Amino acid sequence: MKRLHGMELFAEVAKAHSFSRAAAALGVPASTVSRHVAELERSVGLRLLNRTTRRVELTEAGRLYFERCRRIVAEAEVAHEELRGQLEVPSGPLRIQVSTAYAMDALLPALAAFGKRYPGVRFHMGLAGGPGGIRAPEAWDVSVRFGELPDSSLVARRLGAISARLYASPDYLAARAAPASPADLPDHDCIGLRTGGGHAAPWQLLQHAERFVVDSPPRYCVDDAGTAERLAVLGAGVAALGGDMSLRLRSGELARVLPRWSLQPMDVHAVTDTRLLPAKTRRFIDFLSDYLDGLSRLAGSARSATGREALADDPDAVGAGSVGAGAVSNG
Repeated sequence: MKRLHGMELFAEVAKAHSFSRAAAALGVPASTVSRHVAELERSVGLRLLNRTTRRVELTEAGRLYFERCRRIVAEAEVAHEELRGQLEVPSGPLRIQVSTAYAMDALLPALAAFGKRYPGVRFHMGLAGGPGGIRAPEAWDVSVRFGELPDSSLVARRLGAISARLYASPDYLAARAAPASPADLPDHDCIGLRTGGGHAAPWQLLQHAERFVVDSPPRYCVDDAGTAERLAVLGAGVAALGGDMSLRLRSGELARVLPRWSLQPMDVHAVTDTRLLPAKTRRFIDFLSDYLDGLSRLAGSARSATGREALADDPDAVGAGSVGAGAVSNG
């Protein structure tokens, strides 16, 4: 049992590349972590970690040992939780990696709701490859990825899909007139999200089987959806925003643009490096799946309501000009 505890502490240090960060994550003194890891090294007769004043790195032997012991620790944790039963409330650190800033913004409401339900969980979040982000697979508990997944040995579960829609402020639409069709968008001030290549991603708009791609450069190119939303509220232009915008719509800060159209949905996956998941990770993945399912139902209801309103305003309308104008006058 003592050796297993030492393996757990060693694995935490290997993930964090730091004794102090590992100790903080586990809620124990750093001296305790250092002592147990040193005892583990003496028991195996090899140095597992190279220690410097700034960082802790695995030795060659340490990498081999880490690959084995982290799975042993995971299996022991899962077995322990199964014996305790499903009534155990998830707690402890949950390391979440998200693939893009857009994904982070889209998932923040779910993270906040999960945190309220399970106050014992502490969140460590980072962007893939970003400053301070969590990079190595073994360093996070779950990675939430949008879009297509590359082939890998990791375990992926599809949680659902999320789609953005177009919004602008009533003031902007009153000044510029709402687009009547996607073909009008290049003549508007659009707010785009920057991709990994440094350019804004094109908008692939869908209406049933009809597709229209807007690939003209936007007037504003930003790194995150929160900035795009704020610019749209301030009247800067048209933005593609995901998530629940019902509060913004009810307050009159934003109005739908081309409400019959939406952007190409992106699949959302939860990716882990093992199928043996502790309760906090399993419940977070299930919670996120339910959240995305709720967003999908909400979007379906909104599309139905928008379609009825559009037909009431103009039975012959094939674009969305009448709906956009109606939204402006109601704001």
